[in-house]
Amino acid sequence: MTKILLLSDTHGYIDEQMLKYVKQADEVWHAGDIGDLIVTDTIAKYKPLRAVFGNIDNDQARMQFPLDNKFRVEKSKVWLTHIGGYPKRYDSRIRKDLKIDTPHIFISGHSHILKIIYDKDLNLLHLNPGAAGKSGFHNVRTMIRFSINGIQIENMEIIELEKRV
Repeated sequence: MTKILLLSDTHGYIDEQMLKYVKQADEVWHAGDIGDLIVTDTIAKYKPLRAVFGNIDNDQARMQFPLDNKFRVEKSKVWLTHIGGYPKRYDSRIRKDLKIDTPHIFISGHSHILKIIYDKDLNLLHLNPGAAGKSGFHNVRTMIRFSINGIQIENMEIIELEKRV
């Protein structure tokens, strides 16, 4: 079993409250809009990190992280990207590939809105962790944690950090 912490849209912000959850995970996944590599460098000091760059990220982040990160954890195929859309409204850039090489878990950020949706048409779990940073229109900073056991997703938990100030 692998414990995952999923976050997105940090926009250069990281604090002890976030790091508390980082330290409890086996791996951390960042779905883009890192904002400053201090965020990913700090996370990587504690745990293995998988990340993608987002639309606000600079050339340094774009050189270090891909636009799409496809990988396996245990027996689960994962696709991590920043702008991906939602079931029935996936972004046109990824729609065709999503149908051809369907992951078990599809993750995108960008919207700052936490969503967990099962896509019955593609038989995948779509996750958007909302925004863990302080920049944006969201009211509450959020992350998601869960475990992967083979191809089973277990112990899904929404983490609400303090209200954004």
